[in-house]
Amino acid sequence: MTEIVQRGLFFDEFEVGTVYAHRPGRTATEADNVLFTTLTMNSQALHLDAAYSATQPFGKPLINSMWTLATMVGASVTQLTQGTLVAQLGLGDISFPHPLFAGDTLYTSTEIVEARPSRSRPGQGIVTMRHTGRNQDGEVVAVATRTALMWASPAAEEES
Repeated sequence: MTEIVQRGLFFDEFEVGTVYAHRPGRTATEADNVLFTTLTMNSQALHLDAAYSATQPFGKPLINSMWTLATMVGASVTQLTQGTLVAQLGLGDISFPHPLFAGDTLYTSTEIVEARPSRSRPGQGIVTMRHTGRNQDGEVVAVATRTALMWASPAAEEES
């Protein structure tokens, strides 16, 4: 019997310019928002107080943007980094151009923007990716650049 173990991509399997669509999407719920917001000690009324939020420009509670960011990164793990990540090095260029609300579905895609061998860690490489989150209507709700230290494949190790 052949056993196949699901994994992410090794450093040498990443190609700059490739875009990965991560599916399924994730529908945000009010419970997600309240739990995440309270677990992270964020007391922002725009996430927790429906009556207050009704008086604000969007008219209803906003999904916590950190939930959106974490969910976008999480959606990419199985396809890109599961079992092949050494360490996350950083997040940057984060923006939230459109709000996400309870009942909206977050769809994430990831573009590989740079990949280079590590100069100090043989058998590893640094990959920069741009995660983009869209709602069910295709509106961009979040963008973030992520840099990760990745293992090279065992075959690439043997070649070097």
